[in-house]
Amino acid sequence: MDQSKSKKPLDPLLEKRIARMFGRDRAMSLGMLIGLWFALGYVYFAVPHGFLGSPVGLVLTVAGALVLVFNSASVIAMLRHYDEDRDHIYGIDIYHLDQHRARARKAALRPAHVDV
Repeated sequence: MDQSKSKKPLDPLLEKRIARMFGRDRAMSLGMLIGLWFALGYVYFAVPHGFLGSPVGLVLTVAGALVLVFNSASVIAMLRHYDEDRDHIYGIDIYHLDQHRARARKAALRPAHVDV
């Protein structure tokens, strides 16, 4: 990304909304990642260890470790990208949310039945 481009300052209210949305997204993605770690850790220790000593158990252990490593790396990369480009990503989201809310408000004020 070109760092030489100057960004125009955002409205403080918009910046606050973007920070809140990013915070929720970060918390949810890290929470799900922690849940994955706990789930795979539980499965690893709940399975009888005689099975894990076999070749199939070894393959499953390595595969589980790779799932954890790659998922952790992808979530961290996603969060870094979102943090770098969050004004653009969340700015578009907020714009469309505001448009949707305005249309919904307008539709709610419209009479349900209109005689022609």
